[in-house]
Amino acid sequence: MKSIEIQKELETYVDPVKREYLPGFFKTGKGQYGEGDKFLGVVVPNTRIVAKRHKDIPFEVMAELLQSEWHECRLCALLMMVERFKKSDEKEREAIYRFYLSQTERINNWDLVDLSAPYIVGEYLRDKSRDDLYRLAESNLLWEQRIAVVATVTLIRNNDFTDILRLAELLLQHKHDLMQKAIGWMLREMGKKDRDLLLRFLDKYRMVMPRTMLRYSIEKLTEAERKYYMKR
Repeated sequence: MKSIEIQKELETYVDPVKREYLPGFFKTGKGQYGEGDKFLGVVVPNTRIVAKRHKDIPFEVMAELLQSEWHECRLCALLMMVERFKKSDEKEREAIYRFYLSQTERINNWDLVDLSAPYIVGEYLRDKSRDDLYRLAESNLLWEQRIAVVATVTLIRNNDFTDILRLAELLLQHKHDLMQKAIGWMLREMGKKDRDLLLRFLDKYRMVMPRTMLRYSIEKLTEAERKYYMKR
């Protein structure tokens, strides 16, 4: 199976309305975070159908898909990795993880990160050193930073909060709203598991947290609590 054949398969699911809508939704204009990205107009469930069908293709073909100008081709390659990772032994999981980290420059929009990082990076690191998270967090590449943060949702859901707390402190003053939203989202997820821990973090940092990060982190609190924390 060649990458162009997979692209042609994706093209059978094109929705012209989505093709018009998605570039604006993913901020592809000049100077925006998704500048230059192109969309076939295929929704995620249909991309996932193709990915499941071809999850066992060689990494070389996945790499070709990740080099595609088409967003859905890149997403399809990532979803292939996710599907393959689920059914792999430890040796194969390590290979998928290493390959994924070698391709981060092409995991270059927030949905590409969010639909893959928790299920590959987060899952792989559950019982391993988290050094790679901090290497990614200290990168100059926005998408690597987001991978580091969003991957922690898998750890959080397994009651492991150490890394999101450290990463939130490390990236507390990040200027990009995509990172502020990601950190706030992960703190909110942590709060679902340990409300008191979230409140202690907010009590310590609410006066210096960017408002977007703060707003995302408190969404599940009571109205009175939200008003209190948003009041500076």
